[in-house]
Amino acid sequence: MKILRFILFPFAIIYGGITALRNGFYRFGIFKSSKFNLPIINIGNLSTGGTGKTPHTEYLIRLLKEKHQLFTLSRGFGRKERGFIIADENSTATQIGDEPLQYSKKFGTEIGVAVEANRVMGVMEICRSHPETDLILLDDAFQHRAIHAGLSILITDYSNPFYKDFMLPVGNLRELRRGKNRADLIVVSKCPNFDEIEKEKIIARIHPNKNQTVFFSKIKYGGIFALSGAAEMDQIIDQKIILVTGIAKANPLLNHLKESNSILHHFNFNDHYNFKQADITEIHNLFDKFAGENPVIVTTEKDAMRLLTKAFASSTQKYPWFYQSIEIEMDNASRFNEIVKQYVEKNS
Repeated sequence: MKILRFILFPFAIIYGGITALRNGFYRFGIFKSSKFNLPIINIGNLSTGGTGKTPHTEYLIRLLKEKHQLFTLSRGFGRKERGFIIADENSTATQIGDEPLQYSKKFGTEIGVAVEANRVMGVMEICRSHPETDLILLDDAFQHRAIHAGLSILITDYSNPFYKDFMLPVGNLRELRRGKNRADLIVVSKCPNFDEIEKEKIIARIHPNKNQTVFFSKIKYGGIFALSGAAEMDQIIDQKIILVTGIAKANPLLNHLKESNSILHHFNFNDHYNFKQADITEIHNLFDKFAGENPVIVTTEKDAMRLLTKAFASSTQKYPWFYQSIEIEMDNASRFNEIVKQYVEKNS
């Protein structure tokens, strides 16, 4: 690993220099950022993924949807169609991406969900087609400097915080660590129990500016849902499980399920993996080998969005497929909520 890092280090220097130059152009006004006359919250990270951005976006949706006509705007990573699309009940992950589809299916008509690679164009289209919109959540747009967000929230993983990481391709950082200075709020995610972590030491390593506040969050596992749409279960206990994941970091879920179940096998695919029929067949063949032990197949909520297709339905409906939902629990939630709400109300 050290040899590989040594080989890749010059490329990381070059990549870091390019991103620093680009950020400098924005900082000195050579490149312009568009501003809009409504509150825009940006939720993102410095790394390539796995920080828990999606459940934090859902946290904000729950916090704000009752009083605001809000839209989420995402790039729609992994989708096959291009251009501006607003999600509806017929949308698929192929059309809009797995995370936007998750927002759409979870919150339905309570919010609007849109995808557009060009965030400026996306906001303009939302305001044109839905002028009642009074709040936009930018999903994973921390590096998208062409649009000015009034409140930027940076998510960093407790197990691999940005201050211990390196630039791509040596590490996982999309830009230099000092990019954190653009954030208003910094959330250290996926923490163990809040009373077990050394918060002051972590905050010192983050070295926040005077206008920045650091918060901590942890994963809270929700119900287990059947892929077929059947009723929710509170949890799975004493089961044989075939685990299927296509996310950046699957170990937290793996360890959670191991606490009260037996993992027969873990199919660990790459993040945003596009499942193929051959994969489903392989999973079902393994299930058939252990059918006498009554196993279940468990996946993540994000992966479930890519499995909800007509092509897979005929086979997955014959097997006990479930997905594990997650939320986040925020330490000092009242203060976090207050900051977010004050920003939105002040700029509405």
